[in-house]
Amino acid sequence: MNALLKEIAHNKLLWLLIFVPVALVASKLRPDAHTMLFALSILAIVPLAALLSHATESVAAKTGDAIGGLLNATLGNLTELVIAITALSAGQYMLVKASIAGVIVTNTLFMLGASFFLGGIKHHTQEYNPSTARMQASMLFLATIALLVPSAISQADFVDGAKFTTSLSLGLAIVLIVTYALGMLFSLKTHKDQFASAAHHGEGETPLPMGVALVTLAGVTVLVAMVSHVFVHSVQIAAESLGMTQAFVGFIVVALVGGAAEMVAAFSGARKNRMDLSVGIALGSSSQIALFVGPVLVLLSYFIGPTPMDLQFWPGAVVMILFSALTATLVTNSGKAAWFVGVLLMMVYAIFAMTLYLLPPRVA
Repeated sequence: MNALLKEIAHNKLLWLLIFVPVALVASKLRPDAHTMLFALSILAIVPLAALLSHATESVAAKTGDAIGGLLNATLGNLTELVIAITALSAGQYMLVKASIAGVIVTNTLFMLGASFFLGGIKHHTQEYNPSTARMQASMLFLATIALLVPSAISQADFVDGAKFTTSLSLGLAIVLIVTYALGMLFSLKTHKDQFASAAHHGEGETPLPMGVALVTLAGVTVLVAMVSHVFVHSVQIAAESLGMTQAFVGFIVVALVGGAAEMVAAFSGARKNRMDLSVGIALGSSSQIALFVGPVLVLLSYFIGPTPMDLQFWPGAVVMILFSALTATLVTNSGKAAWFVGVLLMMVYAIFAMTLYLLPPRVA
C-alpha cells in the first residue's frame, strides 16, 4: 500500500482525487445543481482514470499486454455496464442503445486513432500483433451484422413485427455471448501463441505489486462507476444549458467520459511504445461492448426492465458502427502504426460527431 501512496504523492494529477468525495457529497447535498455536478464528476473521473491506467500497466507487466488490455477493457466497461443497467431499470432504452453505439464508435475510432497519433509523434513507426487486431475487428464486424439485421427487418411489412424483432434480438444476444466466450477461449487458451505481444522497447514506470494493483483496480472501478452515476444524472440538463443536443451527449460525451479510464491507459501505452496494450484496449473494449455487454443488457431487460429490450438501433447508429468496424479492419491489417493513420481515424470520428451535433437521430 505504501507504493500506492507514493504514486499518489508524486503524481500531481492524482491530487485531483479530492474531487471524488466532493462530487459524491455534492450529489447528495445539491442534487439539482446539474451543471456543477457535471463539472465535478469530470474532475473526479480524470484522476481515477490515471490511477486505473497505472494499476492496469502494473498487471500487464506481469501478465503480458494482451491479457492486460483485456483486463483493462473489462474493468473499464464495468462503468458503461453500471450506467446502462441504471437506465435499463428506468426503461430509458434509447439512452442504453445510444451508450452502446457511442462506446463502440468512440473506442474504435477516437481511442485507437488518438493512440496511433500520440504514439506516432514520439516513435517513427510502431508495431503490434496484427492477429489480435484482426480477431477483435472480425468479432466487431460480426456484432455489427447482428445489429443490422433487426434494424433492417423492422422496415419490412410484418403483421407482428415488434414481437418478431424482440424474439430475434433474444436469439442474437445468445449467439453473440457464445461467440464472445469462444473468442476468449481461442485467444487465451487454444491459440494463445498467435496473440503474443510484438516486441517493443518502451520505457515504463515502476509497477505496483500485483496484490496492490489488483485491489486498486477493483476499488477504482467501483469509484468510477459511482462518479459516472453522478455524471449521467447531471449531464442531460447540464448539456441543455451548454447548448449540446441530446444525441451528441448520449453518443459522444457520455462515451468519452465513461471511457476515460481506458483511454488514459491506451494513450499511455502508445507513448511507451506498447501498441499491443493500446490496440487490445481500444478494439477489445469495442468488441466486448458489442458482443457481451449489449447482449447481456438484452437478457437483463427481461428481469429488471419494464419490457424486453431489442437490438433495433436507429439507422444512423448502425451505419456509424458499420463504418467504424470496416475502418478498424482496414487500418489494423498491417500490424504497423504511424501518426497519420491515427489522424485518419480521428477525422472519421469528427465527421460522426459533427453530424450528431447538428442533426440528432430520429427517435422511434
